[in-house]
Amino acid sequence: MTVSRKTRGGGRTWGLHVVLVVIGAVMAVPLLYAALSGFKSTDELSRNPVGLPESWVTSNYTGILASGDFWRLIGNSTLIAVGTTVLVVAVSALSAFSFARFAFRGRELLFTLFTMGLMFPFAVAALPLFLLLRSLGLLDNPLGVILPQAAFGLPMTIIILRGFFRQIPGELEEAATLDGCGPLGFFWRVLLPMARPALGTVSVLAVVTSWNNFFLPLLVFTDAQWWTLPIGVQQFQGQYSADYAKVFAYLVLAMVPALAFYSVAERQLVGGLTAGATKG
Repeated sequence: MTVSRKTRGGGRTWGLHVVLVVIGAVMAVPLLYAALSGFKSTDELSRNPVGLPESWVTSNYTGILASGDFWRLIGNSTLIAVGTTVLVVAVSALSAFSFARFAFRGRELLFTLFTMGLMFPFAVAALPLFLLLRSLGLLDNPLGVILPQAAFGLPMTIIILRGFFRQIPGELEEAATLDGCGPLGFFWRVLLPMARPALGTVSVLAVVTSWNNFFLPLLVFTDAQWWTLPIGVQQFQGQYSADYAKVFAYLVLAMVPALAFYSVAERQLVGGLTAGATKG
């Protein structure tokens, strides 16, 4: 019976490995194809779409890397992503602390209103948001993207942080109070250090969401000086629509910052989600 169980367990493990390999191949093969296609000329790409490059055309990549426009797009995306993340995490942490550690009338109703924001699609708010930003003079201004992104990121971030904060033992708060810590002292000195995995998780989610946002920067920015990377990709595709190899090279280079960030932040993201799932 023991052997049979080991056999079944080994079979399930092999099956899981096969599934993971297939999923990894589905994701990796298009990236590899795009990267290799960027080293070809458009003529060679038409004649030899799947093979290795006959002559490696590095100018497709070096020309883009030498362009100041490409680095300006990355700088704009980084500025907006960092600003959004700092704002949404700071406001959400304070809000989640209030919802998790204080009992006041209407708390659950107010929290429910925040959670209802998850069901509010951005497309519905596009026109009123545009009119509001125009009236405030925030068009062609990074704050015109940072503030709405932070507002739309609040519901999910508050939900994640509130669940984590509620798992912190009350005895720690009582001990901090006896040591002379007020509510803000407990929040800053005890709660935030203990919630570092959750804060890291919501920060990663905020950065990724902001970095991939296309519609809001397109709505706010008419000046090309403030375009973000997703808009730059779309504009580059339109400008070089007949030069497929150069478009592939641009797409690959546009993906590199996000992939590099995720490779660094993956452990923090998974660790934070795991800590939140197993806490208490």
